[in-house]
Amino acid sequence: MLQTCGIIGTPELLLIIAAIVLLFGGKKIPELAKGLGKGMKEFKKATHDSDLAQDMKDVANEVNDLKKDIDKINPKKIIKH
Repeated sequence: MLQTCGIIGTPELLLIIAAIVLLFGGKKIPELAKGLGKGMKEFKKATHDSDLAQDMKDVANEVNDLKKDIDKINPKKIIKH
């Protein structure tokens, strides 16, 4: 028998499913699956929103850097010095 490390085979999968049925019962499994699906959806949404927030921060930093560069070349400030 050839075994590969880290891959769940059919016997292991059946054992896991049997344990879940024994622990939660047949009626509770659809509710658990629905909750798991909602949780995954919320997680994906949160990670997507955090990427958007980071992009907004990056844009704000670039705008601030541009303002600083413009202030450096402002002729009124150059004349005062």
